[in-house]
Amino acid sequence: MTLAPTHLGQSVPLPTSPEEAVLDYVPNPRPNQTYLIRFTQPEFTSLCPVTSQPDFAHLVIDYVPAETIVESKSLKLFLGSFRNHNAFHEDCTVGIGERLFREMGPRWLRIGGYWYPRGGMPIDVFWQSGAPPEGLWLPDQGVPGYRGRG
Repeated sequence: MTLAPTHLGQSVPLPTSPEEAVLDYVPNPRPNQTYLIRFTQPEFTSLCPVTSQPDFAHLVIDYVPAETIVESKSLKLFLGSFRNHNAFHEDCTVGIGERLFREMGPRWLRIGGYWYPRGGMPIDVFWQSGAPPEGLWLPDQGVPGYRGRG
């Protein structure tokens, strides 16, 4: 875990893979408060591991920080590193949630992966680290189910 941001204010190329990507974390300015941080990535892309065709998703990451928070530029670069990464929807979504949870150590984390249709069928993938903390205001992720063009 990097506590001194290495990306902020720097010209940093997009990592070539999620494994190469470095996530930066900074101290939580309110470690004694229970509050929610939400990141929304409406244009997430990865590649199908079978056809290498692009897959698209709307990701919503919610977490309750403990001692650290993820620095947003490093998160953007990490998510962008999936652009040339071959993996199934389930692996991308759950893997992102698990890595953030493992490295950052938040009190709670959930991720919703709302994937656009592949073969005519949208695939939504959800993962969370456990039950949300008591008393947490937890808004809906706000992504409607896929309805096609109508």
